[in-house]
Amino acid sequence: MSKKRALITGISGQDGSYLAELLLGKGYEVHGIVRRVAHGDTAQRLWRLKDVQDRLVLHSGSIDNFASFYRIFTRVQPDEVYHLAAQSFVSYSFEDEFSTVTTNVEGTMFALAALREVCPKSRFYFAATSEMFGKVRCTPQNEDTPFYPRSPYGISKVTGFDMTRNYRESYNLFACSGILFNHESPRRGQEFVTRKITRAVAAIKHGKQDKLLLGNLEPKRDWGYAKDYVVAMWLMLQADEPQDYVVSTGVTHSVEYFCQRAFEVVGLDWRDYVELDSKFQRPAEVYTLIGDSSRIRQNLGWDTTVNLDQLIEMMVRADMVNCS
Repeated sequence: MSKKRALITGISGQDGSYLAELLLGKGYEVHGIVRRVAHGDTAQRLWRLKDVQDRLVLHSGSIDNFASFYRIFTRVQPDEVYHLAAQSFVSYSFEDEFSTVTTNVEGTMFALAALREVCPKSRFYFAATSEMFGKVRCTPQNEDTPFYPRSPYGISKVTGFDMTRNYRESYNLFACSGILFNHESPRRGQEFVTRKITRAVAAIKHGKQDKLLLGNLEPKRDWGYAKDYVVAMWLMLQADEPQDYVVSTGVTHSVEYFCQRAFEVVGLDWRDYVELDSKFQRPAEVYTLIGDSSRIRQNLGWDTTVNLDQLIEMMVRADMVNCS
């Protein structure tokens, strides 16, 4: 029996790297799309894949180019496609809304169009996001909650979500979206607030930094562990029928709480080091997100394995080692 073949866009990111490890552990042949420049700077751009890179097949390509998808899909003929690549940093999407919307929307459209033409029997996963809920209409948010995005990033993801559903319904593709709430890990990008906090904690503890500047301590998020969330992605493509799912812990905490717990890991009081700076505030803030993931738990048996306090300690400990 031949191995299942999976293709991951965004394989060098946090989610892509954990997903690649999960699929390899399940016996998949794993392919990934990376930018051409990544091959010339593997230490910097592919560091999350360093333990498994020799077991992967990486293809140079661009998600804003239909020809790239067409060429790679034709060559790989994947059984499963996980479309994770995107410009995903919300604050940056306000600074460069044009490239965010263009890259995210066109990338999804090109992937779906190539899939339909080249390998229509492949199963397709789209990485949606809780940022699509934005100015929430009800709490908690589930699969039936209306979207009200408050950033160019959120808007681009709503478009991708609708596009994925339209391809599923119009062309009978196995295409579904995971509406993932915030998920973190030691592999989180340094620009995201959670990793910004844990890196600062480590640097302050080691005497390499004096203060941590943040924009807003009030927003509340439903934070989970990225390694748990890629399991949800995989489960969605093993189901009998394609269906969109919310993936979340169902618990929300503030940025202030995250700061407090992160500094406590190293025996410091966050109030001595954290300062607010308006330049880090979003033009339109999303204040509270909390997901109801009961549908995926009931239908597919998904569950979380790490709570937020454990996750914060994991991230701080990792950054303490990296900063030493």
